[in-house]
Parts: sequence; structure tokens; C-alpha cells
Amino acid sequence: MNESVTHFKDTTANPAPLGLLGFGLTTVLLNLHNAGFFEINSMILAMGVCYGGIAQILAGIMEWRKGNTFATTAFTSYGLFWLSLVALLVFPKFGWSTAPNETAMASYLAMWGVFTLVMFIGTLRLNRALQVVFATLTILFFLLAIGDYTKASAGFKYFTGYEGIFCGFSAIYTGLAQVLNELYGRNVLPLGPVKT
Repeated sequence: MNESVTHFKDTTANPAPLGLLGFGLTTVLLNLHNAGFFEINSMILAMGVCYGGIAQILAGIMEWRKGNTFATTAFTSYGLFWLSLVALLVFPKFGWSTAPNETAMASYLAMWGVFTLVMFIGTLRLNRALQVVFATLTILFFLLAIGDYTKASAGFKYFTGYEGIFCGFSAIYTGLAQVLNELYGRNVLPLGPVKT
């Protein structure tokens, strides 16, 4: 008995640039605050909810449709990270809970650092640009955790902010490179070799 198999070509767009840009732009803006350029304000919170949060979750769902477990896990998780971070800042203002102390925040950030470290190991099978994004994000989470746990000096926090700005721009570069490379059909902005 002959069985016919139908293969469908995936014609949907690549959602990774949306997720990377949602993460990158929001990370740069928050870390401009961490580096001492301005106080935390509604601009950062709105970006955290809308672009860092909702856009990344949407990108994660679209990656799920494409069968990409790594990207689904990454974008959905970091989208929910941004929503949870905004909730940590806003819930106490509404009297829904007490604000976390430094030890609680250090624990929260350290757990995200552990998660990101494992995800970084996954990028060793991907391109160099993603390796830079996840490596610098791992460092960022651990620096933020150390800063909260040790009640670090302003100088340490500013240094952490600059590291976060670099991390965010590396994600922006990676997202925009994917957009331009696809549009032009060649490597306009290199992403580095892919491990096979």
C-alpha cells in the first residue's frame, strides 16, 4: 500500500527579530537608568509591559508554531521576566504586597542568571551574535544580584548599567541583522558562524 506524504513549506515570518528587539530596546532603557542617566519612570515600565513583555511573549508563541523550542522558551520566559519585574515595582504601590528587600531581589535576579547561563550553553549550537547576547545577559543578571545582595556602591551599579547597555545593544544588533540579512538576501550584518 502506497502512502502519500504531504510536506508544507513554512511561509511565516521569522519572529526572532521581534523578540530580540523587544528585549534589547527595553534592556538598554532600563540600564540607562541603572547607569544613572535618569530615574525609573513610566517610560521604562511601559516598555517593560508592552515591548519587553507582550512583544516577546508573542514572538515566543510564534516560535512555538515553528517548532523552535529554544526560542519559544527564551522569548516567552524573558517576556514574562519583564512583566514580573514591572509587577515587583508596581504591586507595592497599589498596596497589593510589600516591596522585596535586597536579599529577595538578589535571589530573583540570581535565579534568572542561572536560567540564562543554561540558555547560553544552548547558544553554543547557534551563531556568535546570540552567544554574545546570552553571555552578557548572564553576567548582567549576576552583577545585578551581587549589587542587591551586597548593597553595592553606586559605582558598581553604574558599571552594571553599562554592561546592561552593551547587552541590550548586542540584542538590538542581532535582531536588526536578521531583518536586514533577510531583506537583502546576504550577510549585510554578520551574525558569526553557526555550529553544526
